[in-house]
Amino acid sequence: MADDCDVLVIGAGIVGLSTAYALTRAAPGIRVVVLEKEPGPAQHQTGRNSGVIHSGLYYRPGSLKARYAVQGATEMVAFCAEHGLPHAVTGKIVVATDRDELPRLHALAQRGRENGIPVRELGPAQITEYEPHVRGLAALHVATTGVCDFRAVARTLAELAREAGAEVRYGVEVRAIARRPDGARTAGEADPVADAARPDGTSQPTDATRPARPAVAVRTAVAVRTAAGDVVRARALVNCAGLHSDRIARLAGDRPGLRIIPFRGEYYELAPHAADLVRGLVYPVPDPAFPFLGVHLTRGIDGAVHLGPNAVPALSREGYSRTSLSPRDAAAAVAYPGSWRIARRHWRYGAGELRRSLSRRAFTQDVRRLLPAVDEKDLRPAQAGVRAQAVLPDGSLVDDFRFAEGPRTIHVLNAPSPAATASLPIGREVARRTLALL
Repeated sequence: MADDCDVLVIGAGIVGLSTAYALTRAAPGIRVVVLEKEPGPAQHQTGRNSGVIHSGLYYRPGSLKARYAVQGATEMVAFCAEHGLPHAVTGKIVVATDRDELPRLHALAQRGRENGIPVRELGPAQITEYEPHVRGLAALHVATTGVCDFRAVARTLAELAREAGAEVRYGVEVRAIARRPDGARTAGEADPVADAARPDGTSQPTDATRPARPAVAVRTAVAVRTAAGDVVRARALVNCAGLHSDRIARLAGDRPGLRIIPFRGEYYELAPHAADLVRGLVYPVPDPAFPFLGVHLTRGIDGAVHLGPNAVPALSREGYSRTSLSPRDAAAAVAYPGSWRIARRHWRYGAGELRRSLSRRAFTQDVRRLLPAVDEKDLRPAQAGVRAQAVLPDGSLVDDFRFAEGPRTIHVLNAPSPAATASLPIGREVARRTLALL
């Protein structure tokens, strides 16, 4: 039973494609196959965000997010420049509008310096030098923040991986996974890779009916069955399934110890007549209790100014509208103890997010804390995104990137923002772990 590839990657978002790219660079000649259920790359988190190349300002010093975001921001700018992809290093300001935000702003400046990020503290007059229409009591200027087109980055990574011999298959959904932990079997032993991956649905033979087989060493350790009934066999499996990463982990027989709870981020766009109110990137002071950065103002690489996102629980892992409903996803979230514990702990914060979701006026009021000149009529609905937020059973939000390993498998279990910024170092780390398995 020959393997079809050395490494099988599930998911063609920017992390999965960066992993495939890193594997082909680290081990020339390695056989890599990427499976993606959508018709093209970057259809979910990668292609539905504000396009910001984050500096690494917000993240706990020493954390994976801090290290990979700082490193990834530099690498992402260089990657875009090398391959002629649209990008700009615009800098950003983080603005305090209330006095109780000033200590948090100062702590944020200290954190940025600990992460090696150049941070300049601004007074009210200096804020208007960068953003004439923004008002605040104080601010931080971070010069290393920028914007790019992450969809274009993902497409380029796919092309580079293909040129190095990788195969990227779109429209292929994984339905079953079987795994042999040690990649070998002995006489009469069950063959879980062959049996569990059968596309014809026939039952697995028992010890009584299975013919005796001599001891044999095999390379194939993992097999997946697709929705079309095809079987792909590999020596190692990498799970970069994003919104479905916990399900893929369980499908492989592992216990991720967390659940992906989807949060929809809703955006507005400034109408063309109001777009000149914002020159670059403007952020509020974030609440340290949450991984969400609050409603911010982003002039993207296309020149459009996006406002948002807020963060509300979604009733579907791919729920990009308020009416999107997946009974399976909703039931799973409701049945998970961590969901109720989040709700009890943070219901006030959640109520504010829900209010801004349902009311354009409330959303506008939040924007006007930073940009007083904006009016409700200046806002136009824009494309929403869904954040794949990993949540522990006790209701804690997993704050850092999280990887897990099983026999012949690597799982990327938590890689929301700033994963797009950090995708190149994340891909190298996942590739390193995968090659160690092989």
